[in-house]
Amino acid sequence: MDRQADPPDVSSAQSTGTLRVRPLADRTGWQAAGEISLATRPAWERALNRLALEDVEVCHLELSAVTFVDVAGVCALAVAAQGLPEGRRIMLEQPPAALGRVLDMFWPDLPGVEVVSR
Repeated sequence: MDRQADPPDVSSAQSTGTLRVRPLADRTGWQAAGEISLATRPAWERALNRLALEDVEVCHLELSAVTFVDVAGVCALAVAAQGLPEGRRIMLEQPPAALGRVLDMFWPDLPGVEVVSR
């Protein structure tokens, strides 16, 4: 799959928030910026679906510019991770603290997700 030639349509703008998702230039995965909430959940889920289609062992989600994530957004991430083939994982880079706390609370032993805070 050629990420550069076929960027996903994952932008969502609402009066309550915006989420922008772009391919990473130096590794397989996406950079997200903005809010992950009810208003932007369709865009977030499209990005996660595209991430799951990547045929690599590790897909990166760079989340340092995410300002808010609701529980349903974390749930969508957990569902996407649970659907990955064995041996594949999503590496969350610099996620909001709330995302890690919700993962630990509801999915403490979730295979397929690695959280990296720098």
